[in-house]
Amino acid sequence: MTTMESLIGLVNRIQRACTVLGDHGGADGALPTLWEALPSVAVVGGQSSGKSSVLESIVGRDFLPRGSGIVTRRPLVLQLHKTEEGQGEYAEFLHLPKRRFSDFSLVRKEIQDETDRLTGKTKQISPVPIHLSIYSPNVVNLTLIDLPGLTKVAVEGQPESIVQEIENMVRSYVEKPNCIILAISPANQDIATSDAIKLAREVDPTGERTFGVLTKLDLMDKGTNALDVLEGRSYRLQHPWVGIVNRSQADINKNVNMIVARRKEKEYFATSPDYSHLASKMGSEYLAKLLSQHLESVIRARIPSITSLINKSIDELESEMDHLGRPIAVDAGAQLYTILELCRAFDKIFKEHLDGGRPGGDRIYGVFDNQLPAALKKLPFDRYLSIQNVKKVVSEADGYQPHLIAPEQGYRRLIENALSYFRGPAEASVDAVHYVLKELVRKSIGETQELKRFPTLQNELAAASYEALERFREDSHKTVLRLVDMESSYLTVDFFRKLPQEVEKGGNPTGPTVDRYTDGHFRRIASNVSSYIGMVSETLKNSIPKAAVYCQVREAKRSLLNYFYTVVGKKEGKQLAQLLDEDPALMERRLQCSKRLELYKSARDEIEAVSWAR
Repeated sequence: MTTMESLIGLVNRIQRACTVLGDHGGADGALPTLWEALPSVAVVGGQSSGKSSVLESIVGRDFLPRGSGIVTRRPLVLQLHKTEEGQGEYAEFLHLPKRRFSDFSLVRKEIQDETDRLTGKTKQISPVPIHLSIYSPNVVNLTLIDLPGLTKVAVEGQPESIVQEIENMVRSYVEKPNCIILAISPANQDIATSDAIKLAREVDPTGERTFGVLTKLDLMDKGTNALDVLEGRSYRLQHPWVGIVNRSQADINKNVNMIVARRKEKEYFATSPDYSHLASKMGSEYLAKLLSQHLESVIRARIPSITSLINKSIDELESEMDHLGRPIAVDAGAQLYTILELCRAFDKIFKEHLDGGRPGGDRIYGVFDNQLPAALKKLPFDRYLSIQNVKKVVSEADGYQPHLIAPEQGYRRLIENALSYFRGPAEASVDAVHYVLKELVRKSIGETQELKRFPTLQNELAAASYEALERFREDSHKTVLRLVDMESSYLTVDFFRKLPQEVEKGGNPTGPTVDRYTDGHFRRIASNVSSYIGMVSETLKNSIPKAAVYCQVREAKRSLLNYFYTVVGKKEGKQLAQLLDEDPALMERRLQCSKRLELYKSARDEIEAVSWAR
């Protein structure tokens, strides 16, 4: 195999691999990235211009649907792969990857059936391409794209918009800078009216990418010829025009094979008084070689840009593979190690949230600095220490024996009952810290990139963390309530010892019993109790946060996953594998990414090898 055949064959294989991997034209007919960087040949012409016959002549096989009007209703991406002499010919469709067609009449039927599958048995068109590969020793390595024939008028059964739809579809291929345009025009029509030449001139005004092909030379009126076109006088292109003589309808009806048709074509040009001097540069075989030679020169010129694109794509794919993560080992020890590493990655991010490396931990401080003080201020002590309620509580505490000097039992009952109000804010603070911690767990799991692959492990990790946080909350609840109960169980003596002195300082030391049962007396009791409650409130405002941090935040940092580690350590291989059960969509994405990476690396190595062989 020559260097040229190797280079074009390599491009063909890369395009084929891109097609298999989905790196090919989408529903809009666009061809992305690597495919776009590789040149291909688009066959353009009006309806009944002889496009199908030209393709069959290049392939040397009768395999395309025929008929009147619009026959090609979907783009056909045809990849020709040259094989060794003596090997059999066969065809493969992308949508039937495991089936080989050696009977090319079945290829024709499959093209028709696959077209009908999307468009129905109507005259509608679809931009979704059919991908066909033909392997034969009688072809040159080439990628040809057969496009629907251009038309000027919609026929019965077609919408009026079909004229523009076909042109837009064809244009989406031929306007790409790496597309070589094979413009098919019938010789028995004026070249000035050629749809293919008109479109080619619009997208390739310099003619550098356009090859003109003149068909139906044998059907021209007697006494006329197409020399003005073939010799470039009527319309000049950068590349020479090529004349083609297709099989006649009678030959097609008689199933004259392509080898015989090629021989007849050669005889026609060799014996024609008009074209014999151009015979060496006419015919379908010469056209195939001309396209192949040009394709080789285009590929060589673009090797640096193709290699650059491939290297850039490799970098992007390797980065994506790192993001997606590498495949998981199958042995239990490696799986356990992976799980523990993932847990550590999550735990690190969780601690960063608490310690200030990431946002969120400040919300816990907000609970202590804003929510708790606000809740303490809202406690209904004004209503509880109203004159009427103080009288009621003191009287009930005295029982049948009214107090003689200071109502100690009344004070105790007023204070103990008031202190019970602190239980609500204390528990609410614990709950608020709990919800912040839960939210930080959720955020940390979402921010642990390594965990995104494993939804089952994410769920198990979240459940274990929430369960641990619930235990920490219960312990914190008990602790803060114990702080409140401690204040109730032992009142500060110094505070009460100062009360008589404060009474005497009030300026009435000689008659303390005179106003013992007046509103002023009970007002002083309410004021004293309020002062004591205020003192306790300040104490709890400082001690409740300490208890919550000690029982919840500190424990979350120290032992959030301790129980989970114990449980995981007891699991067997199958159970560990279930924890590392990845999202099927992500597994498929990694598989496709891996295949593309392998393709691009192989393409780079082969292109470099072939380019060095020049």
